[in-house]
Amino acid sequence: MACRTCELSYTSQILLQIVYIMPKYYCDYCDTYLTHDSPSVRKTHCSGRKHKENVKFYYQKWMEERAQSLIDATTAAFTAQKIATKPSAPVIPTTPTSTVTPNAAAAFNPLVPPPSLMVPPPMGIPPPMLPPTLRPPMR
Repeated sequence: MACRTCELSYTSQILLQIVYIMPKYYCDYCDTYLTHDSPSVRKTHCSGRKHKENVKFYYQKWMEERAQSLIDATTAAFTAQKIATKPSAPVIPTTPTSTVTPNAAAAFNPLVPPPSLMVPPPMGIPPPMLPPTLRPPMR
């Protein structure tokens, strides 16, 4: 049974109506329509290798474009001399005012070895007791 206004059969017209009525899902990253819009179809599509590659490529391209626009803006501002160049500060050589080391107390105490020779005791052996003059203050 054919339609009078067109050459399509009745079943072809029904199929066309179903195609237009059925919602489709369009993936922007893949630039494609999925067969129909159901959660399982979307989940399967979004977990696919090609989709993941397309998403990665999309964001890489976006980052490159964003970086290039920042570079262009910085270059334009620099050529317009909106970004002032800082003159480098003169380097003034300093001479040590004192030859006393920060660990001067330990340097003059023969009972305390220098920090480079201080090795922690093996496990299970308590550390040696420090003389009362070198203990931290009690609170």
